[in-house]
Amino acid sequence: MKLCRSQISLLAIFLTGWLASCQQPYHQPEERYIFVAFNTSLPYWQEAEAGLNDAAKQMGVKAELTGPSAFSPNEELTAFQQAIAQKPSGILLSASNPEIFKAPISAAIQQGIPVICVDADSPESKRVLFVGTDNFRAGQESGKRLGELLGGKGNIVVVTIPSQFNLGERLRGANEALRKFPGIKIVKTIDDKGDPRIAYDAISALIQSKDKPDGILCLEASGGGGVADALHRVDLTGKIPIVSFDKDPETLDWIQRGAITATVVQKPYVMSYYGLKFLDDLHHNAVHEFKDWRTAPASPIPAWVDTGTAVVDKNNLAVFREALTAHPRPM
Repeated sequence: MKLCRSQISLLAIFLTGWLASCQQPYHQPEERYIFVAFNTSLPYWQEAEAGLNDAAKQMGVKAELTGPSAFSPNEELTAFQQAIAQKPSGILLSASNPEIFKAPISAAIQQGIPVICVDADSPESKRVLFVGTDNFRAGQESGKRLGELLGGKGNIVVVTIPSQFNLGERLRGANEALRKFPGIKIVKTIDDKGDPRIAYDAISALIQSKDKPDGILCLEASGGGGVADALHRVDLTGKIPIVSFDKDPETLDWIQRGAITATVVQKPYVMSYYGLKFLDDLHHNAVHEFKDWRTAPASPIPAWVDTGTAVVDKNNLAVFREALTAHPRPM
């Protein structure tokens, strides 16, 4: 008996659907990824969590952000070790201290759990990839901007967290840029431990002494707001230039008010969005240059992805705010 053309088409559609239903889905129900960070209460990490959630939703996998709500490398280390014990499909890590994470990262890799560093690197570890800012170049931009604001002369204070590798790279870049301004000298470095209150107290004490700085360079997100508030309280708003980092709402508000002169903006949403996709590719061995990423003689994916920066000041603040996507702010 001959089949008519419509019957053949229906049969082909049925067979295609049947074969597709027999194929194993690309993402398994138990697939789960963990992002371990620090200072997770900051808006910076809320934006990163939005990127993580958006990528997870697109791929149909589970993902979560975890870690201490304040700067505490030891607490973050505990969170990372707990993440390894859960045997997830992969881990993103912002390493608050590169040294203490070297051995734990190796332990995860040995168990076949891919680890990608995001935002803050542990470059001597066995992590597969770093996704984040070229912090040396970002530091150069910060130092150059402050040097120009001071007209090449003056004493400056740096606010940072010395133990973080990424912030060390920013300071190295700032020092490199300031070599072009021999009349500028860094007279003090303040460790604010990621806490704006510490930055506020340190700057408040400094401006009441004989060592009042001519400019302030904040190389981490929390310091800018604390420093701006300290100057504002003693009627020094706009009288001592501040170059800050990141785009916390408070930082942008202080730019609007004229207290912070400029800020170097990173892209935490982009870091976590693509970080998760790279993890997923590793878990599935999606890049076929080598049989398996675990036994490959070299990483099958890029070793370093620079997500870039932008400089925001009062001239482009309105345009920048208008261009920002209204990401949800996960708790």
